[in-house]
Amino acid sequence: MAKKPLFQPFGTDFDLMLGVMKDPDNHIVRNASSMRGCYADKTALEELVEKGDPVHYEVFEKDIPEEYGHLRICISRLRMGTVGGECFMTRGHYHAVPGTAEIYLCLDGEGYMLMKTPENDCIAERMCPGRMVYVPPYWAHRSINTGGKPLVSFCVYPGEAGHNYGDIEKEGFPERIYLREGKVEIISG
Repeated sequence: MAKKPLFQPFGTDFDLMLGVMKDPDNHIVRNASSMRGCYADKTALEELVEKGDPVHYEVFEKDIPEEYGHLRICISRLRMGTVGGECFMTRGHYHAVPGTAEIYLCLDGEGYMLMKTPENDCIAERMCPGRMVYVPPYWAHRSINTGGKPLVSFCVYPGEAGHNYGDIEKEGFPERIYLREGKVEIISG
């Protein structure tokens, strides 16, 4: 039986001022048009799409095997803005392997990690530079930017975790985060 070659160690550089990985293998860009179904005010989102379809967030990743034993890493850069008063957010997901966790280390910006269980228990954990948020197994999660500059996070999760966006598209989150007159409001429903 042939021996499987070992995955090679590597290093990668980040520009912490811009919140980007300098040499990503994958660069995912989510514009306003790819956020349909996420925001409460569908009309406001469509107006934003028609005004130029701005970028909401980017994810910079390295190609690391999606298998047990490996750790996937990425940088998430969530732009600032609102849709009908609701703060820019990521799409949000469960892990395809539900019993896997994730760590987010906030490098810059301000916001929240909104997390929910399949039973709709919901927690909003504050994110700011130097603060780490642990997302336990079985919790869906999305980042929300409440600040005046990009919310930048370094993320680590098990290689086999995968992403399940479909359940969030159906279920949504039981809470939404708005910026009204300069104040953050977390609203149920």
